[in-house]
This record gives sequence, structure tokens and C-alpha cells, in this order.
Amino acid sequence: MTSVQPTMRDTANSSLYDLVGGEAGVLNLVKVFYDIVETENFAHKLLLLHLRGNGLAHSRVEQFNFLSGFLGGPKLYVEKHGHSNVRTMHEHVEINVESKDIWLECMSMAIDQIGLEDTTKNKLMRNFTAAAERLVNRSD
Repeated sequence: MTSVQPTMRDTANSSLYDLVGGEAGVLNLVKVFYDIVETENFAHKLLLLHLRGNGLAHSRVEQFNFLSGFLGGPKLYVEKHGHSNVRTMHEHVEINVESKDIWLECMSMAIDQIGLEDTTKNKLMRNFTAAAERLVNRSD
């Protein structure tokens, strides 16, 4: 487990990308997130959604690419795909409220496991929740 603890002076003017720990921090967050998706029983439905798509290895790479830009770092997903529209990225996936909630819980756990400060976690989760809510495309 890698802990990323910016100083108080750093947090005032830092992007979320910097607060997470830059490239290494985002890579670690994505790794821990998908490790949770793969191993936690409550996340099984989310795992199945990923396996029906392009698989977890693909998802790990693309989530890193997306989160880098989403959090204020290099816009790797945009460079590769020409956009960063999360609805377009997920239009092939049936996402209901339960799937959204599982995703958010896995991300919350991942943030806790990598040891980010509560203020950073709160900022991240506000952004992740807003994005995840826009992805719900099924009402079952």
C-alpha cells in the first residue's frame, strides 16, 4: 500500500492529479480499484460488466488514461481517442443505479487503501459521483 500525503501548503493550489500523486498515484489508484473489483464479492456485478466489455486489462489502461486528464493531469484519453465524453465511452454498457453504487464503493475503498487525506477523498468522490450519476442508462 502506497500512501500519498501532500503537505497542507501543497493542497491549496494543487490539482486532484497532483493530490493523488501524479502519474504514479493515478496508476496505483487504478490498480487498487481493479484489484478490489476482482476480489470483493460485493463487486462481482461490476466485474461481470467489465468482462462483457473489453476486459479488465483494457479497462485498467483506459481508466488510467481517462483519470489522468479528468483529475487535471495529461489528457491521455483525449490524445488517444479524440474526446473524454464518459457517456460515449460507456454507451455500450448497461449501467443501473446498483452498478454505479458498486463502482463508487470500490473507488472509495481504493482511495482509503492508498491512504489519501480525507479532504482529497471528498473532492475525488464529489467528482466521481457526479460523473457516475451521468452514466446511469438503465432503471432496473
